[in-house]
Amino acid sequence: MAKKYIIGNIQPQPGGFAAFIPGPFPPIGGYHFDENVLQKSHEAVRLLGKLDGITRLLPDINYFLLMYLRKDAAASSQIEGTKATMINAIEVEVQSKANIPPDVDDILHYIKALRFGMKRVKEEKFPLSLRFIRELHKELMDKARISQISNPGEFRESQNWIDGTRPDNARFVPPPVPEMKMALAQIENFIHLKDSIPPIIKAALIHSQFEAIHPFLDGNGRTGRMLITFYFWHCGYLEEPVLYLSRYFKKYKEIYINRLEDYHKGLIDKWIYFFLEGVIEVANEAIETVAMITKLREQDMLKISSLGKRAAESAAIVYPHLFAQPIVSISTIKQWTGFSAPGAQKVIDRFLNLKILHKKDADIKYGQHYYYKNYLGIFINE
Repeated sequence: MAKKYIIGNIQPQPGGFAAFIPGPFPPIGGYHFDENVLQKSHEAVRLLGKLDGITRLLPDINYFLLMYLRKDAAASSQIEGTKATMINAIEVEVQSKANIPPDVDDILHYIKALRFGMKRVKEEKFPLSLRFIRELHKELMDKARISQISNPGEFRESQNWIDGTRPDNARFVPPPVPEMKMALAQIENFIHLKDSIPPIIKAALIHSQFEAIHPFLDGNGRTGRMLITFYFWHCGYLEEPVLYLSRYFKKYKEIYINRLEDYHKGLIDKWIYFFLEGVIEVANEAIETVAMITKLREQDMLKISSLGKRAAESAAIVYPHLFAQPIVSISTIKQWTGFSAPGAQKVIDRFLNLKILHKKDADIKYGQHYYYKNYLGIFINE
C-alpha cells in the first residue's frame, strides 16, 4: 500500500472558513517512493534522453521550439478556460483579419513569459528562485486581459480560493499569507537542495506544492506549469526546453485536478505516477513529431529541388522560416527576403504549385494568407 504523507492540514480561520496549512516541505522523515513510481521515473528519464538526442539533429531547432512554445501556451491557457487556439495566436502574429477570439491575449502573454524565462535562464544564467517566479508571473499577467485583479509579479497579500464565490464555499482554500510565505521559502530551498530524489520526481513535487500554495491572485496554474519546463532545463535533462506537459494536463484535466487534490491529502505517489506518465506520453509524442517533421522536410526539399536554379534558390531562402511561421502573407515573404511584392507573390505561387502552401480562403483576392498545412497538422493533431 502506498505511503500517506503529512503534507499539511485544513485549519479553521478567523473569517469563518478553513484553509490548507502546509506542513514542512519536504515532509519530516523524507520520501519513500513506491517501487512502481521509481520504475516509471527510470522510463521517463530514458525517454527524455532519447528526445534530447533526436532534437539535437534538427537543423532548425529554434523554429521547432517556437511551435512548441505556442502549443504549450495554448494548452495551458485552455486549461484555465481560454477558447482561443494556437492557430489564432499565429494569425495574430501575421496580422490576419480572421475572426480571432479576444482571449488569444492569454496565449500571447504565455508565449511572452516563456520566451522571457528562456532568455533569463539561457543567456543571463539567472537561477530558479522566487524572484524568477515573480518575473515570469509579471510577464504572464502584465497588461493581460485580467491583469487588474492579478497584481502582476507580486505574491498575494490577501486570501484567495479555488472555485466557489467566497472562501467558505470554495473547493480549496490555499494557505493564508504568513503560512504562504514560509511555504514559498521552503520551495526555493527544495529547488536547490542537494538530495537523492530523482530530479524528474522533484519537478512533480515542486509543481504540486506550488499549486497547493497558490501564491498569486491569478495565473498560478500557468506559472506553475512553466516552472516544470524550467526545472527540467535547469537540471540538464534537455539541451533545449522541448518538453511541455500542458497538453497532457489539458487532455486529462479532471484527473490532473483530482491528482493534485490527492497530493493535498498526502497521497503523493498517485500524483507523481500520473505526472511521470505524462512525461512519458509527451516525450514519445515529441519524438514522433521530430520524425514527422524530418520526413516532411525531406519531401518538401525534394519538391523545391525540382524547380529551376533561381526559383529553387529563392524558395530555399523562404522555406526554413516556415517552420517558425507557418502562416504567411506577401508582406511576410517581403520581410524575409527583401523581394518586391511581385517577387514575393512568385515565391508563394511556386509553393502553392508544389502544395507546400495552401490558401486560407480561396475566395479572397487581396490580403490572402497562406498556411503550411502539412506542418501545422503535425502540431494540431499530435
